[in-house]
Amino acid sequence: MHTDNQEEKIPKNPNEPHKPEPKKNHKPWIPAIVGGLIGASLVGTVGAVVDHNDDDSVSQEQVEKIVQERVQEEADKHKDGNKQQASLDVSTDVTETTAKTQDAVVSVANLANKKSTIDLFGFVQPDQKSSDGNSSEDDYETASEGSGVVYKKDGQYAYIVTNNHVIDGSDALEVLLNNGDQVKAELVGTDVWTDLAVLRIPASAVDTVAEFGDSDSLKVGEQAIAIGSPLGSEFASTVTQGIISGLNRNVPVDLDGDKTMDWQVNAIQTDAAINPGNSGGALLNSAGQVIGINSMKISSGQVEGMGFAIPSNDVKTIIDQLEAKGHVERPQLGVAMANLNQIPIEQQDEVLKAPDNLENGVVVVDIDSDSPAAKSDLKVNDIITSFNGHEVTDNVSLRKALYDANPNERVNVEVYRNGKKQTVTIQLEPQSENP
Repeated sequence: MHTDNQEEKIPKNPNEPHKPEPKKNHKPWIPAIVGGLIGASLVGTVGAVVDHNDDDSVSQEQVEKIVQERVQEEADKHKDGNKQQASLDVSTDVTETTAKTQDAVVSVANLANKKSTIDLFGFVQPDQKSSDGNSSEDDYETASEGSGVVYKKDGQYAYIVTNNHVIDGSDALEVLLNNGDQVKAELVGTDVWTDLAVLRIPASAVDTVAEFGDSDSLKVGEQAIAIGSPLGSEFASTVTQGIISGLNRNVPVDLDGDKTMDWQVNAIQTDAAINPGNSGGALLNSAGQVIGINSMKISSGQVEGMGFAIPSNDVKTIIDQLEAKGHVERPQLGVAMANLNQIPIEQQDEVLKAPDNLENGVVVVDIDSDSPAAKSDLKVNDIITSFNGHEVTDNVSLRKALYDANPNERVNVEVYRNGKKQTVTIQLEPQSENP
């Protein structure tokens, strides 16, 4: 601050606009206060205050107080403005996308009868029901948890798609909605091969229904958002973000726990975090549409960010059948099989009489009675190398070729029998339920 007997010398800038000379009765310390306390963006407001208080009767203390108050007001305005801008900045397309579908993603509890007992022969015996024939909520405990997506409201029911492995072996099912409500769920149908299941709950409990997108139009690198309940309902509605890392991935899966691959799931690969409990949850595109049902991940210390989802177009085909019939109608063949490369070379030569140049195929180990195979000319020890025009290299490729056929289709099967190649015709029949 300058005293009254000091004279401030400021060099003039020829580029500055003309400023009027200050009135003689201005106290020389006022410009110093303004220059020292405020930045360029605040000059206009504070300058106006000073201009309105140029009477000699105003004390130095009063002017200082007024200037400080105005400076603080301007600082508060800018602070509030920055807060508002920050709020706008964090409201990104991810939050908007999530908001459209989040309430349609639920937690699914697989409940076990906690009063079940094991008899002398090692079989599980459920607890005796109450006098009215029903079990109470106290009879069950949560065995495992996963996620699900409400995709349809029709009449008195709302329908939820989840993974088959989420509900497998359950004695009862319960759904935890995003608003915290717990609702009993009824199993409509399951499909072990695609790992999908459909549940239903009262429609009155549901306000938001998810919309399916077109998984065939996806492109590698586009945004992907996963919603589910990792590690259970305690972390329900968890959102993770990533990209579509790959399309049409054939992921081998072991369905019966024998450490032999039984099936290959066609899947979308994503690096959005998918953890235990996310199974059955939604994988969204940038429009908030469900483009996949999260199903599995590769768990390894050497692998990071490799999760897989069942494409929505595949999901829609399966759940329509589960709603209608409770299962997916597929053709049955009726054979027990083994991969040729699992058979010892000695048996390949002496028993099967396989050609020396034949490396892959499926060996018929047994044939079920009264099955389509039993009604055909197919024989035990035949080596299947082609089914309905599809090359057969192992049991997975044979099963996929079989399930691609119409349940009532007549197919040609190429086999090697005693070293000679021949064709067997088989009339397929539909299977009544999941094998």
